[in-house]
Amino acid sequence: MATLRAELDGLRAETERRAQALEARMEQDLLPRAVHAVAEGMVRRTLTRGTPNLDPAHLAIREIPNLISNVKVLGTEQAERLWQAAPMRDLPGTPTRTGLGGRLCRQADIESPWLRYWLGQAQIQPMYHRKVWETGFVLQALWEGGAMREGVEALGFAVGQEPIPAVLASRGMRVLATDLSSQDPRAQVWRETQQNAAELAPLRRPGIIPDALFHERCAFREVDMTSIPTDFAGRFDVVWSTCSLEHLGSIEAGLRFIEQAMACLRPGGIAVHTTEYNAGSNDVTLDNWPTVLFRQRDIEEVARRLEAAGHEVLPLDFSPGTGILDGYVDLPPYGLAEVFPRATSLPPHLRLSIDGFVATSIGLIIRAGR
Repeated sequence: MATLRAELDGLRAETERRAQALEARMEQDLLPRAVHAVAEGMVRRTLTRGTPNLDPAHLAIREIPNLISNVKVLGTEQAERLWQAAPMRDLPGTPTRTGLGGRLCRQADIESPWLRYWLGQAQIQPMYHRKVWETGFVLQALWEGGAMREGVEALGFAVGQEPIPAVLASRGMRVLATDLSSQDPRAQVWRETQQNAAELAPLRRPGIIPDALFHERCAFREVDMTSIPTDFAGRFDVVWSTCSLEHLGSIEAGLRFIEQAMACLRPGGIAVHTTEYNAGSNDVTLDNWPTVLFRQRDIEEVARRLEAAGHEVLPLDFSPGTGILDGYVDLPPYGLAEVFPRATSLPPHLRLSIDGFVATSIGLIIRAGR
């Protein structure tokens, strides 16, 4: 009897082992094949004889590219009409003080005299685009903060090929522009999209400041934002960055950069940063990724840290704006020519989808403690 029971137990164990092996095989082989077959059936436009794919799953998604195209074309037309109807389309000749604090990118800002003045100074065509807003925000914040004057020393992080160094130099400021080394593997995507500066040449703007004066007032240095050189400590009156700290690998790394960059300032100096902001959720967000999205609670957290360190964070306004384009979410591809070859302008781009999250830009203004 004991022998029979042992044989029975052995058979049970062998049966269980084979069942587990078969289940593992299904997970490793059969299941992925089935999923692939379903996915292929969803995206295939025609069947083997050229007849249309009428699978319900395919019917549910096949018009999505056309919907994106329609939205982009109509959104661009709406943006052009709004701009034509906006008051004071001419670029103002003088800046306007507005009491700027930390805020989100908004349609009303694009139409405002304060932002359009700085776009004129930077020789940027006004448009409903958040990158345009970021440039104007930084310049307005520095001007209102009293930093735009001769002899002020400014430090720019990850400057890419932006016009800000040229504008600041044209005001008599001394500028040190920095960017990630072009040899660093992390810079590859920025090199491919011409958003990495390996020297001063890409930053020159002869229409803003003569080359000779630009080279006299500006210098360039390769700097990794995650490892700020110790010799920067206490050397500058101004620190700025535009849409770069979200690319440091995590939310915490971005917040830490904001804190550490304050050490570069003299007492009373001013820091201005713009970055990606999660406009759809204060909970779920992108983190530990090449592009992260900061939530309201992340911004409030870094503000608490900065104030605890003795710095002043100018008031934060998280209002999303009330314009129609404040609710328009641009979808990839972000250009219009890819979906509408006859396009002559860009679609509105104040809000966009980043990996499915609704995002926009936010600007922060910080005054170093005395």
